[in-house]
Amino acid sequence: MSSPEKTLTRDAAWELLKTYNTDPFHLQHALTVEGVMRWYAQELGYGEEAEFWGIVGLLHDIDFERYPDEHCIKAPELLRAAGAGDALIHGVCSHGYELTVEVKPEHPMEKVLYAADELTGLIWAAAIIRPSKSVRDLEVKSVKKKYKAANFAAGCSREVIEKGAAMLGWDLDTLIGKTILAMRSCEGPVNAFMAETPSP
Repeated sequence: MSSPEKTLTRDAAWELLKTYNTDPFHLQHALTVEGVMRWYAQELGYGEEAEFWGIVGLLHDIDFERYPDEHCIKAPELLRAAGAGDALIHGVCSHGYELTVEVKPEHPMEKVLYAADELTGLIWAAAIIRPSKSVRDLEVKSVKKKYKAANFAAGCSREVIEKGAAMLGWDLDTLIGKTILAMRSCEGPVNAFMAETPSP
């Protein structure tokens, strides 16, 4: 992935996402993961690929809203029809590894997406119940407390999060800490967009 394909611009990726996703919650998640992936690209020394990492994050759930039973299975068809290349398609599908597909995360970008996708949902759930409703004053220990409560954000798979941390060679605290910082980096723009987005 040393020379990321440029077959989809960010604007084209956003329009493609909206073709198959209209739920504000799904759009918010896509924008959050996009921002998180861009932050991680810079953090891990892949700054020149930040746009590509972000587009993979933006499109990672492209098929989930309309084709929930074919998540990461329908995505290649939708992406290929829009002009996406193999690296983008592999990146998107790899976060469904051993869940819906056998596309293994190989590049650090794919391992980050696998690890952080579910975690962003749990961190967001922990943030919105705080007085600030923000990740800006959220700390690792607060997330860990919620993480250990199985009934909190139960849809966010702890098993996937932990497998992702292991793929990256990090402990759980490191993954949570970095992902909080990543979410802080994009919280403002995401919130601003959502404030302008009418509910269905």
